[in-house]
Amino acid sequence: MKKEQILQWLQAFATEIEQNKDYLTQLDAAIGDADHGMNMSRGFQKATASLASVADKDIGTILKTISMTLISSVGGASGPLYGTFFLRASTVITGKHELTEEDMLEMLQAGLDGVLQRGKAQLGDKTMIDVLSPAVTAFSQAVGEGKSMLEAMQLAVAKAEQSMKDTIPMIAKKGRASYLGERSVGHQDPGATSSYLMLKCLLETLLSSGA
Repeated sequence: MKKEQILQWLQAFATEIEQNKDYLTQLDAAIGDADHGMNMSRGFQKATASLASVADKDIGTILKTISMTLISSVGGASGPLYGTFFLRASTVITGKHELTEEDMLEMLQAGLDGVLQRGKAQLGDKTMIDVLSPAVTAFSQAVGEGKSMLEAMQLAVAKAEQSMKDTIPMIAKKGRASYLGERSVGHQDPGATSSYLMLKCLLETLLSSGA
């Protein structure tokens, strides 16, 4: 995956968030602070606006720039968590202008590890981890089997979509939603949803480029 595609992915994700900000806010209104959509929209609009200044830099620098903007401009939990995802991802691909399947796996795994450490959530807590973790595992297995990046990402996104839906019957154990206890059952987690959208945009970028 080339640097130009990484830039396309980040722009696509910002657009996807903008188009789904009301939906994400509705999901968050049911079990949270009703601000996930607006916070993510504001943060990613600012983050993608900062890309012009680093478009000629390496992928690590691009992701670090996104990270710093998100951490400084997004309220709630989503800014620090997504900011940490991109910051950790950036550290393992410093200097690279193109990513192999193994590079992509390392990038996604580092991002996931950062979110795990920052948010202290585990699988089953009804958070973005419930999408990111199984998706990265699926990608890792596919790469280990010698599949192409596109094939591996297709499997990862299919897993992410199912995992997002699987948060509906869960009881939330982290964040504002955890205060609801049993009443959080029956609602899809907004963070898991935005994480799915992020991975879906990554796949669509690969597809659009004929990868």
